[in-house]
Amino acid sequence: MKILVLLNRDGGTLKTTDLDWLSELLRDEFQVHGHEITVERCAGKGIVEAIRRHASRNDIDVLLVGGGDGTVSAAASALMGGSVALGILPAGTMNLFARSLQIPLDIPQAVAALASGTTTEVDMGMVNDEPFVHQYAVGLHARMVRFREHIAYGSRIGKMWATTRAVFLALRRLPVVELTIDIDGKVERIKSSAVAISNNLYGPGHLPFADNPRGGVLGVYVCRQRNMRRVMKLTMDILVGRWRGNPDLEVQSAHRVEIAYSGRNHSNRAVRDGELDLLDDRSIVEIKPLALKVLVPSDATYLPHGSEAAAQTATAHPADAI
Repeated sequence: MKILVLLNRDGGTLKTTDLDWLSELLRDEFQVHGHEITVERCAGKGIVEAIRRHASRNDIDVLLVGGGDGTVSAAASALMGGSVALGILPAGTMNLFARSLQIPLDIPQAVAALASGTTTEVDMGMVNDEPFVHQYAVGLHARMVRFREHIAYGSRIGKMWATTRAVFLALRRLPVVELTIDIDGKVERIKSSAVAISNNLYGPGHLPFADNPRGGVLGVYVCRQRNMRRVMKLTMDILVGRWRGNPDLEVQSAHRVEIAYSGRNHSNRAVRDGELDLLDDRSIVEIKPLALKVLVPSDATYLPHGSEAAAQTATAHPADAI
């Protein structure tokens, strides 16, 4: 396979990583497995343009990006529906999509797992035709990100501390968002402090990420509680994977969710993959099954088996398997 690596030298842990060492490690591991590999480094301000420029190429099989969650989301959006697979070198704060794909978080382990990996297709979420790999949310999450935008940080640890501060600041005065929400045809008007919709249901016992990125459903999470202590308890339960047992969180699965919002403020009232976004008067959120081709470890538990794997092998290009 032909692999192009784009390293965001200003993103996440790569800011403090020896990129000469990492580039050599990537070349050694992938060449051992018979692949052609090119490694390029980009400044953070130019990484999105570089991703878009390379996404439409027909002379590479994998675009492997190294950087934070924003870099990964931009790459997934650019590659969705195309023939080039996305590879992820996890170098962000949370690395939630990489966790969902079961890519090791340790950089040398991730390089080894991907070099001996395989390609498959996973689901993507869409909100008003804009893709997301992890989550779309309104209410408390948007307020937290707005607070975090005003807190300076210069490292991964600094971002984690800024996020923690922003959570507590947001919880001091809970937002109340009035929405009309249609979940697979069931319509209800709600007042909520937080609504989140995930690309596949979160798994239990860990940070909020999907255990099966090929599950074919949205996860819908609604908090109607407005007591600060109880919402704080729910926030902590979500972070450690105990959300299923919390009575203040309503959880459903869906294929299509429509949100109607008639509030005055629309700018920066939603969050898509961790970045502030416009909350439209009407937002349609859908799941796009198997819309993104990805490079993943060959022992990932969600990989297709049996007749499904045989059918894919029969129709796949020989370069699709490593």
